[in-house]
Amino acid sequence: MPYAGDSRARYRRILRFAARHLVQTWWFELFLPRIGLGRIGARNREVRLQRTARRFHALAVELGGLMIKVGQFMSSRLDVLPPAITRELEGLQDEVPAVPFAEIRALAEAELGAPLDRVFAEIDPVPVAAASLGQAHRARLAPPAADDIGFDAVVMKVQRPGIDEIVDVDLAALRKVGGWLSRVRLISDRVDMPQLVEEFALTSLEEIDYLHEAANAERFAANFAGDARVSTPEIVWERTSRRVLTLADVTAIKITDVDALRGAGIEPHDVATRFAAVMFDQLFAHGYFHADPHPGNIFVTPVGTDADGATDWRLTFIDFGMMGEVSSSIRTGLRQALIAVAARDGKRLVEAIQEVGVLLPSADTAELERAMTQLFARFGGMGFAELRDVDPREFRDFAVEFGDVVRSLPFQLPENFLLIVRAMSLVSGVCSSLEPSFNLWDSVEPYAGQLVRDEGRHLVRGFAQEAVAVVGTAWRLPQRIDGFLTRAEVGGVKIDTPRLDRRVASLERLARRILSAVLFAGLLIAGALLRVEDAVFGTVLMSVSALPLLHALFSGLLDRPGSPRR
Repeated sequence: MPYAGDSRARYRRILRFAARHLVQTWWFELFLPRIGLGRIGARNREVRLQRTARRFHALAVELGGLMIKVGQFMSSRLDVLPPAITRELEGLQDEVPAVPFAEIRALAEAELGAPLDRVFAEIDPVPVAAASLGQAHRARLAPPAADDIGFDAVVMKVQRPGIDEIVDVDLAALRKVGGWLSRVRLISDRVDMPQLVEEFALTSLEEIDYLHEAANAERFAANFAGDARVSTPEIVWERTSRRVLTLADVTAIKITDVDALRGAGIEPHDVATRFAAVMFDQLFAHGYFHADPHPGNIFVTPVGTDADGATDWRLTFIDFGMMGEVSSSIRTGLRQALIAVAARDGKRLVEAIQEVGVLLPSADTAELERAMTQLFARFGGMGFAELRDVDPREFRDFAVEFGDVVRSLPFQLPENFLLIVRAMSLVSGVCSSLEPSFNLWDSVEPYAGQLVRDEGRHLVRGFAQEAVAVVGTAWRLPQRIDGFLTRAEVGGVKIDTPRLDRRVASLERLARRILSAVLFAGLLIAGALLRVEDAVFGTVLMSVSALPLLHALFSGLLDRPGSPRR
């Protein structure tokens, strides 16, 4: 078993591996360049990094536990690890051997409080999936429970025995390594390593609590209730505990099985497009997303045919142990970043990056704004699909210049931001597997366009609310003046001057003109924005806006000296 041995020995082994390769990195990447021997360190850098990644791969497979999760977690971070390492770690899967079924049975019976033969009509001792934290077995519910629930085909997910202790040891080792890295200024200026480790720890502890995962699944399902694009497995709460999770068996076509998709009459390109859109909705609309959308966790489920005879299908998500939440501030920043990209607005994109919290408040963004403006000037006139036809050397030259600017700026990883990037990296990989020529940005652009239209509608709504408030104030202004004069008279202060009367009348006319001007502006802006969605209605609003404009103009003429008085 990969978990045999003393916990202290495991802890020391992880630290020895980390210390050895941190010292190696310090020597080649920091010390040698400082004494003018940087060429020696650069000479075999690619080979050295690949060797380090392969050694970590082997260590992770042997130890299991969180080491595999660490590799998967970090493989999507090009700003944390060099590409030579991330390429090696991208292939790291849960390659640990399965736990003997006798041990799984003992743990499951202890958790459920009954023999499995009474809980299930049958159970397959061969796991359908074996992972570093747990493994899953297909089963059928016993008739009474199956009749009550409405289905009998289920999957029983059980934690690996002793995983709690293993996770504790691994987290202790990772916290120690994070402390070491936090003392390296080159790293501490870029990444808050202790915070990063704690974020990973929180995610890992939640992932081994199956009650938490079941609640995540129901929350995710509620977000997509009524959405025909997405489905989730139903939880069998009566057969679920902290270490055992039982849910409906929803196994279907693996999302990256192109041959099976085409055999079912489903176009892989359509699957990629829908998958990207669904993930965008999770990030930008719900603020709650599946943080581990690798191919093993998403199925394509055929559900009949539509009116045209084409296969109707939906995306079925499973495994909700690793979920992420997007705070309102980060979500707003990400939305603004997408809108800025769609609008080719470099300054607004930098502001959005700051709002997300990636750049520290002290960062001097003038050079970054210049680089973003140059980016849009050189490539902004093209659609995202057209960018693939640009000479790679042009991209490379710009990437060098742009990279120098980015590296000069202090940045940090906001809470949960690592999960966001991981999720989108996996989405890009899945979409590319479905169609090699698929470009994720081809889906980003129309989604950003929709955000622009939504922002326009929000602007109209906000302006309308402000207009109503101003109109209400203007409408009540004459009555308030009259009320003031009445109170003044009642209070014994008699004001009776022709000059004051003229001032009051002038204020009343001014209030009417303000009202007309506000109505004109509101109708004109609303019409202009809504013409994108409804040309007829937008034109009508713009035409009607002429009426309050005429009133504002002509009432102003009547107020001039020498004009007829009423």
